[in-house]
Amino acid sequence: MFDKDKWQEIFATISKNKLRTFLTAFSVAWGIFILIVLLGAGKGLSNGAHNEFIHDAVNSLNVEGGQTVIPFNGIKPGRSIQLTNEDFDLVNSKIAHLDHSSAVYERNGAQILTYNNQHATFTVRAVMPDHNYLENATTIEGRFLNLLDIKEFRKVCAIGVPVKKALFKDEDPIGKFISVAGTPYKVIGVFTDPGNGDNERIYIPLTTAQRAMNGKNYIENIWSSLDNVALDNSDSIVKQVRALLAVQHNFSPADINAIRIENWSEEYKRIMNMLTGINLFIWIIGIFTLIAGIVGVSNIMMIIVKERTKEIGIRKAIGATPISIVMLIVQEAIFITAIAGYTGLVLGVGLLQLFSNTESDFFRHPAVDFNVAIAATLLIIVSGALAGLFPALKASKVQPVEALRDE
Repeated sequence: MFDKDKWQEIFATISKNKLRTFLTAFSVAWGIFILIVLLGAGKGLSNGAHNEFIHDAVNSLNVEGGQTVIPFNGIKPGRSIQLTNEDFDLVNSKIAHLDHSSAVYERNGAQILTYNNQHATFTVRAVMPDHNYLENATTIEGRFLNLLDIKEFRKVCAIGVPVKKALFKDEDPIGKFISVAGTPYKVIGVFTDPGNGDNERIYIPLTTAQRAMNGKNYIENIWSSLDNVALDNSDSIVKQVRALLAVQHNFSPADINAIRIENWSEEYKRIMNMLTGINLFIWIIGIFTLIAGIVGVSNIMMIIVKERTKEIGIRKAIGATPISIVMLIVQEAIFITAIAGYTGLVLGVGLLQLFSNTESDFFRHPAVDFNVAIAATLLIIVSGALAGLFPALKASKVQPVEALRDE
């Protein structure tokens, strides 16, 4: 039941000690504000890191040729290792637990594309049919490359959305021919890719590019994803690939520079574990900040009880019950922490909202889970009640005679 007199007394006490009440409330609001902002920043970092990895298959290995630095079998160091189609076939036939796999050939990179009177420069990349899975690309019109395109050296291509807009405008590109360095390629599909810059490409069959560009059987890298069985043992797969290619190209298996292997699954785990540690550290800082605010409330309530000792003694002398005294002090503590906690919550969420559309390589869309924010606010309100409870219990035990003697 609402007790008007009790609330008037609480407001009167607060108005008499404006500065003290403000500083107490500020410490609570600051604690909630810092916790919300830190949690939001941690989420922004996690989103940024996750976004960097979802552009491509996370559970993948990327193998590139390098240069030997260790002499082996009488061969001096400094020899370049050129990957070939045979290496691609060997890896896929001998290494277990590979899910999707592609070889890449991109000898000339960006090239001028022509359709009718339209010209534009985009990256031309020669790949295998599984490449769209590895890129996390989605075909939105037509189809992607297939095995028949590879076997029959077909002059076909799949183009990104920006390529379609630049060359075809509103025209349907499927079945049309675009010229790549004077060679016509039939458009068989349009794709979209979440990666930065990955849409500004056209994909053509690997074998077609090798023949058209006099690329022999050379490839620049082998990119393979691992199935779920191999995810927890990806380092072992890396060693197997290195050992297999070491025999194929006659270099030392210990020579990590002869071929470079990027293990994205392990890199992803490492980054995510680091972010988990950062988030744990954020929680620790936030909780200690909240504790500091709660301790401040407790100290202020003890001072209030000390200052009102005579008043409490008079109350008890005229018949006030211990529970009424306890409730008066606890109610004041709850009121201060509730208002301050809500203020800190609103300010923290408001600040995150201002930066909610932030997008960078390592920081994206900072936000805090609403349930966590409410739980943190309720926690500090309950803690504020407990902070006021102990001074209140002490006050309820004061004997009227002792209280009236207090100076």
